[in-house]
Amino acid sequence: MKCEVVLDPTLEDKVVVYVKEEDHLTDEIKRLVEGHQAGLIGYHDKEMIALTPAEILFITVVNNKVYAVLPKERLWLKERLYALEGKLPPYFIKINQSCLANLQQIERFDASLSGTLQVRFKNGDTDYVSRRQLKTVKERIGIYYEQNG
Repeated sequence: MKCEVVLDPTLEDKVVVYVKEEDHLTDEIKRLVEGHQAGLIGYHDKEMIALTPAEILFITVVNNKVYAVLPKERLWLKERLYALEGKLPPYFIKINQSCLANLQQIERFDASLSGTLQVRFKNGDTDYVSRRQLKTVKERIGIYYEQNG
């Protein structure tokens, strides 16, 4: 694959990729570009901190406040969870009503005998996949869902 960068200060930043067919490399380019564009601002005390989606493990709602969870801290976000869902790159997935998980920051999934799926993030935090989101999550991580019947 050839790569060309054209610098023109009069143009808006835009990435165009010409390929014969999509593959893992084009998917990675999309994730990289989309992740870079979805800049977020997190708040801690009186500080404003610029965030990139790739550094966020998950976004959660606690006591009606939205927080971005990073490896060593939690930052408050002004956006609502549903608004962030449409703004974040495709490697974020809704795992339950109050959590958007970064698939790249998940350490593992633990399945129980009762059918629940626990998510363990790289920082040790855990959450559960809701029954409503189970089919979507399984499809995204490559576990194909079969309905009984």
